Amino acid sequence: MSLPELFIKKMSHLLGRESETFFKTYDQKRTFGLRANLLKITADQLKNISRFHLRSVPFCSAGFYYTESDEPGKHPFHQAGLYYIQEPSAMFVAETLDAKPGERVLDLCAAPGGKSTQIAVSMHNQGLLVSNEIYPKRARALSENIERMGITNTLVTNETPEHLADYFPGNFDKILVDAPCSGEGMFRKDPDAMRYWSPDHVRACAALQSQILDHAYSMLREEGILVYSTCTFSPEEDERAIEQFLEKHPDLALLPIEKNRGITDGQPQWIDPVDPELSKAARLWPHHLDGEGHFVAKLQKHGTAPTRKIRLMPSEKEVLLKDYRTFEHQTLTEKLSGVFHFMGNQLFLIPENCPDFSKLKVIRAGLHLGEQKKNRFEPNHALALALPTSSFQFVFPLDTTGSDWDHYLRGETLSSPTTLKGWTAVTIDRFPLGWGKASSGTLKNFYPKGLRRRGLNH
Repeated sequence: MSLPELFIKKMSHLLGRESETFFKTYDQKRTFGLRANLLKITADQLKNISRFHLRSVPFCSAGFYYTESDEPGKHPFHQAGLYYIQEPSAMFVAETLDAKPGERVLDLCAAPGGKSTQIAVSMHNQGLLVSNEIYPKRARALSENIERMGITNTLVTNETPEHLADYFPGNFDKILVDAPCSGEGMFRKDPDAMRYWSPDHVRACAALQSQILDHAYSMLREEGILVYSTCTFSPEEDERAIEQFLEKHPDLALLPIEKNRGITDGQPQWIDPVDPELSKAARLWPHHLDGEGHFVAKLQKHGTAPTRKIRLMPSEKEVLLKDYRTFEHQTLTEKLSGVFHFMGNQLFLIPENCPDFSKLKVIRAGLHLGEQKKNRFEPNHALALALPTSSFQFVFPLDTTGSDWDHYLRGETLSSPTTLKGWTAVTIDRFPLGWGKASSGTLKNFYPKGLRRRGLNH
């Protein structure tokens, strides 16, 4: 791998004798990881049914290394949301945030969604997660991943940090800033990152990170927790970024991060003046563990936080839900409760204690139930993925030993038993995969056109 010359010089200076071992990792293949979606399956169950070559990630209880030949992205379990394909070191970040059920959490730079989906799982789908991405195309990809994983407690927003800070002052219990960075830690995974790298790019990233952190600070409540992470080795974007953040906001304190299995301390000696407190941060190095490069710092805000009360989103009148309730009675085994909200003719079941988001660009608001059409209700794909198989009155079971699942994911019509009629959950090895509509021995395919197999072969 042809590393930038100035990068080699910089890392040789920082790491000294250790640099030889570090640079050798660029001649080795990177590791591949996936994380079991504990909202749908346990880690042990996934290991037992997947037939992948899985090995546990030591710093994430739901994480596994897999071999490249497993190709989990082409398996129907991926479409069913049983796991998220994620770089192993990245799994450590949400573990450090340690979000709890019922909390109000913000993931400020969230796309493509690995850390957001991990946070939502640790929240058991309870409470409120605002998952934000400033770029529209990336925000849509984030929303798609939230949907696939069956996550229901999340507002996916497409906003600037400034606008969110104006909207949510002193509002969140926990905030993750997985900051845009120079990407030095991802050169093995993404060689394109090398083409963009330069000392000027590092400095530009550090300036942007400082702005984003300030906006995050203003949204954090008193005694709230902020986790800052990058996938770069650069001290300017890591230890120095945190040191400057602490200088600007003296009511913040660094918290220690538990480190084991190759995770090492932050490097206070790499900046001037040296602050020993920065050793509380964590660094993940490719020559110390199986994974790419990451930096993680955890801070707590002890000062008071100016805040304003945001009114909650009211629920729609039950009379407006008549067609949905008819569909629910005919199709599901349980009645859903909570706050229902129409965005146009699209119906959502929004997260508990959800703030009024009418002045925000919202891509997804909790669980997308479906669309109100003329005198009828049509379910959305998200509803199929968010419920267990036991929630559906009619089920069309597929299994991985056959080939019908591939035909289904390509959007083809399937033959069905004549006993099936109406909206039917299509499952793969008893896990929901999407919707079909059965009539006279035929199952019309409602797998979303944008998600269809895209030329993949199993």
